[in-house]
Amino acid sequence: MSTGFPFTAVVGMEDLQLALILAAVSPAIGGVLIRGEKGTAKSTAVRALTEILPPVDVVDGCRFSCDPATPDPTCPDGPHPMPDGISRAARLVELPVGATEDRVLGSLHLERALSEGVTVYEPGLLAAAHRGLLYVDEVNLLHDHLVDVLLDAAAMGQATVERDGVSITHPARFVLVGTMNPEEGELRPQLLDRFGLTVDVVASRDPAVRVEVMRARLTYEADPAAFVRRYDGAQRELAERILKAKSLLPDVILTDSALRQIAEICASFDVDGMRADLVTARTAVAHAAWSGRTVVEVEDVRAAAKLALPHRKRRNPFDAPGLDDEQLEEAIKDSTPPEPDPDDDPDGDGPDGGGPDGGGSPDDGQNDGGQDDSGEQPELSGEPNENAESAPGPAPSGQVAGSSEPYKARLLSVQAAGAGVAGRRSRALTEVGRVVGDRARVGREAGRPHLLATIRSAAPHQHARGRSGPGLAVRTSDVRLAVREGREGNLVLFCVDASGSMGTRKRMGEVKTAIVSLLLDAYQRRDTVGLVTFAGADATVALPPTGSVETAVRRLESLPTGGRTPLAEGLLQAAEVLRIAAIRDPRRRPLLVLVTDGRATSGDHAFAKARRAAGWIGQRGIASVVVDCEPRRGVRLGLAAELAADLGAEYLDLGEVAAGNLVRAVTDRRAA
Repeated sequence: MSTGFPFTAVVGMEDLQLALILAAVSPAIGGVLIRGEKGTAKSTAVRALTEILPPVDVVDGCRFSCDPATPDPTCPDGPHPMPDGISRAARLVELPVGATEDRVLGSLHLERALSEGVTVYEPGLLAAAHRGLLYVDEVNLLHDHLVDVLLDAAAMGQATVERDGVSITHPARFVLVGTMNPEEGELRPQLLDRFGLTVDVVASRDPAVRVEVMRARLTYEADPAAFVRRYDGAQRELAERILKAKSLLPDVILTDSALRQIAEICASFDVDGMRADLVTARTAVAHAAWSGRTVVEVEDVRAAAKLALPHRKRRNPFDAPGLDDEQLEEAIKDSTPPEPDPDDDPDGDGPDGGGPDGGGSPDDGQNDGGQDDSGEQPELSGEPNENAESAPGPAPSGQVAGSSEPYKARLLSVQAAGAGVAGRRSRALTEVGRVVGDRARVGREAGRPHLLATIRSAAPHQHARGRSGPGLAVRTSDVRLAVREGREGNLVLFCVDASGSMGTRKRMGEVKTAIVSLLLDAYQRRDTVGLVTFAGADATVALPPTGSVETAVRRLESLPTGGRTPLAEGLLQAAEVLRIAAIRDPRRRPLLVLVTDGRATSGDHAFAKARRAAGWIGQRGIASVVVDCEPRRGVRLGLAAELAADLGAEYLDLGEVAAGNLVRAVTDRRAA
């Protein structure tokens, strides 16, 4: 008997449990993404799900879990004529964030290839997950190359392996379940859309519920076996209900009115593509079967929309997924056909004679508010327009300036090739990418062997090693590892001048827009970001290094401006943040982005102190970029350019942050 935490014992997570159950009833829904803060029982609920799933019939001895009733004719272990079937428990396969592509897809059985000279395919995690659940904890931290593999398998329902002399295609249909903490970064939109349902979970703020959660967990930890026995009946009842719902699923009728209602709701939320409509329809059918109904009703559509639409609603890049309940209810109300009124006149005249001759014009009383025929309120002459943009003026101390629509920013990168974590910014020697060479393995170092280089290393020694027959006599010293070049993600630390010298609110708005654009670029390139601000007499770590670019945008948008300019303190604070980050994550190379006009005004010899701090940072080899925010008109002091020279940094004018503006600037300079 399993001693895992029972699914029915999870407290206060009704939406999460419903989403997982519906995915189990109808795997065609496409899986579940669970978003929530740490410590909210996300992983506990997912792992507990397997205990209530019905068993799976598979072909005996098949590594790809073929169904004995309909074996796959293309199965690599097939063909399976008159196969013997066995029943096994539903399988939950966990995909670690740090898994290699070979482990996920499968690859050549290297040991047998070298020792026996035969080509044998060794299945990976996707094969093990076929007809089961594939669980990815912290799915938002998954490397991009593994995301691509998952996208291909989820789209095609099969995995294709073309590598190391192996050419295999096998079925890979699974329910994808992922958990994530949004504070650590968001998912790529393509992978986000592959999850059928999404649930946001938060810890209850009700003390009574929190007490119940603590009591259940402490009781379980004191005696797991006794705690599990207490929930045996509830677990069996839930498993039987899931089986009953699966058997009822083919008989559920999705009426034309329900289809139209789903289509109108999806259209009202402005979703992209048609997957939202299809997933909502499948979820509504599953919910009806789970509720024991054979016809989809409004209640089923409502429950389906709440789970299928939050992550598909069109939104800005840094907006958190979510669904407005009032908007959903309004959409359901608008899409529901009105019930016929028995008091209505069948001739359509109505009790008040409101027809063509009834004297009631549809326009009567509609324009009394001063609107024209278009329905828009005309602007009254002589009245001030509250929305009119006033002339820019100096930003008072504590004034918050907003940013405008972000634009495509130019690529800022760390020069020379590093060896950091996989990403999309700077050139690096990584575990994935194109092969650029090979090297000897050091000790028991892990890594992907370079097969051809290993064979070349071992081949000259075969006679001396007394080899006879097929295969090669390979020793540990012969193994060569592949050297691959790809892209790495960086720690992009923004050091932002928030002092009064930044001038007008309009100018600070331009600065924030540029930084938001660079943050959007960092989000797309899978970077870690941080934010240091300086104003008044000190510098502040507004956001320690994090993968949540959305949090950085929120902190930046609420950043007030005003006061003196402690430029040296800002640089030293940024250096301290980078020092601590290097201890915690030494593989992630930093990129310091200093955003300032260079005017240091805090203390005596303020600019000289700032130059000394910049020189000290430059001597430590920290890659830097200086974005000069000095006004383009009037006298320019060029102080930011001097700081860039001391830092050994790339120098950019604020207008050159946009990729298009940079191209135009280069073109203009060439023409001149």
